Amino acid sequence: MSTATTPTGFASELRAICGADYVVESPAENICGVAPSLAVTPGSADEVAAILRFANEHGLSVVPAGGLTQQYTGNRPAHADVLLCTSRLMEVEHYDPGDLTIGVGAGWTVAHLSSKVAADKLFFPGDPALPERATVGGLLATGLYGPHRHGYGGLRDYCIGVRFVTGDGRKAKGGGRVVKNVAGYDMMKLLIGSWGTLGVITSASFKLFPAPRQTQTFVSCFSTAREALEFRSRTLRSPLDPVCLELLSPRASALLTPGSPAAAWWSVCLRAAGSDAVLARYRAELGSAVTHEIRAGNEEGFWSAVADFAPTVRERHPDCLLLSLMLPLADLAPVLERAAADAESAGWGLAAIGRVGVGHIMAALWPSADMKGASLDFAKALVGLRSALSRDASMTVLACPEEARGELKAWAATPTDGKSMRAVKQALDPNDVLNRGRFVS
Repeated sequence: MSTATTPTGFASELRAICGADYVVESPAENICGVAPSLAVTPGSADEVAAILRFANEHGLSVVPAGGLTQQYTGNRPAHADVLLCTSRLMEVEHYDPGDLTIGVGAGWTVAHLSSKVAADKLFFPGDPALPERATVGGLLATGLYGPHRHGYGGLRDYCIGVRFVTGDGRKAKGGGRVVKNVAGYDMMKLLIGSWGTLGVITSASFKLFPAPRQTQTFVSCFSTAREALEFRSRTLRSPLDPVCLELLSPRASALLTPGSPAAAWWSVCLRAAGSDAVLARYRAELGSAVTHEIRAGNEEGFWSAVADFAPTVRERHPDCLLLSLMLPLADLAPVLERAAADAESAGWGLAAIGRVGVGHIMAALWPSADMKGASLDFAKALVGLRSALSRDASMTVLACPEEARGELKAWAATPTDGKSMRAVKQALDPNDVLNRGRFVS
């Protein structure tokens, strides 16, 4: 683990900005194996702005951080001067249960936010991995989502406003506090998924939903991914409107739900919400395709395990290659078949899950135990998968072993215009202060 060298005088000046108790030298946290020299925890947007202006003046690199659940993603930076933690940004800016809106500081955890609105029988659909640690700011910065993506859309669909500080220390905002707000540029959609490279999100406003009266999960098992996806297609053409529609490969089921009846099969898990009559309609429509049902407390545990796929597979297989793929629905079967065939021929382990109603797949590959210490050929795995992708698909590396970081350059692989992305970066972070060197520019 490398350590950056920062002049000792910087710590005292940063303490003058946010208080002596909120600046730590040589913190324990690391960014892709690189230890930051200082960790600062500002208590307001003004303090965030002051820290970033200071970083610009002295040429420091700053890494924004929430619950540190995604700091393994990205290229290894040459150094990280300042870790900027958002955990003290805990203000409730507004909350109107009748209007189904809330605005909170970026330091709120997703679990805390969900619990608060649940007391008023409301529902926040953000469901990242490790919600007890994942923060609102980190959720927006990464743009990641879980199984609720199928029924409620992505973050861009229910985030209605964001407040942030640009890389050069200017406070800014996009959207507002009400659902029907069209004033100004749509900056919130620009910030969502920017991985902390354009600004530090300090607070955000969201549209909420009425909490479901009750839910139930119906599991259907198939011998191949293609058969599972054919069932998915029939479901999408039906009158049913599930809140989750998830595909689990056999190894993913075994990993997330050991002992499950679905552990030897490709399974499609459909979560329905509504009254007893509505759930009965689902049962009748799905018919004999359903192999078993998951109810009550077991259901919550199951979907939490699905949302936690990434940290679970990384804990079990630290040497895995973890990918996120966005695909046209027609590409899902050939891509999964190619991944399964490559894994079988090479002796790799493969676990895949996905929001197969919207074309999102997460796949993990790792060397099998009988390979006797041999490493997975990461470049070969990526080339094989890329050959099965259409022009409208994208693939992003979320995690890989340390020794492969220099080999893989797909951390921010998207079909967007690189020239436009660099222009936006120059406008909001002209001195490349934020997350310097971690993502492809």
